[in-house]
Amino acid sequence: MKRMKLATFCVLGLALCPSLAAAESDAGRGEKIFNRCSGCHTVNSQNRVGPSLSGVVGRKAGTVEGARYSKALTQSGLVWTEENLDAYLAAPATLVRGTTMTVRIANGQDRQDIIAYLKSLGSGSAQ
Repeated sequence: MKRMKLATFCVLGLALCPSLAAAESDAGRGEKIFNRCSGCHTVNSQNRVGPSLSGVVGRKAGTVEGARYSKALTQSGLVWTEENLDAYLAAPATLVRGTTMTVRIANGQDRQDIIAYLKSLGSGSAQ
């Protein structure tokens, strides 16, 4: 009986507290963390050492016009889903052997927040 009451309380707590789901990722925090990436990437249509990341979520990898890519990335066939972005940010060379990106984001929460920020930008003009 106590277990049933506890389970009911937990389910009700989750249902009545939508901020718990939002706590999974924080686009505002992701924007701040993205500053680490801004030496190579922008979120407008300007390319730097790396391509603009405006509209990256859902885009095929290696397709931003005017950006320089490794042969490995352009031939990868990847689409930048949230899952692929997470794996790439965690270990670029593991997901795409031969990529030129060497920066890793080891912290999973940081990756999720960066991805939430990139998603918040919408499709942008760099697709």
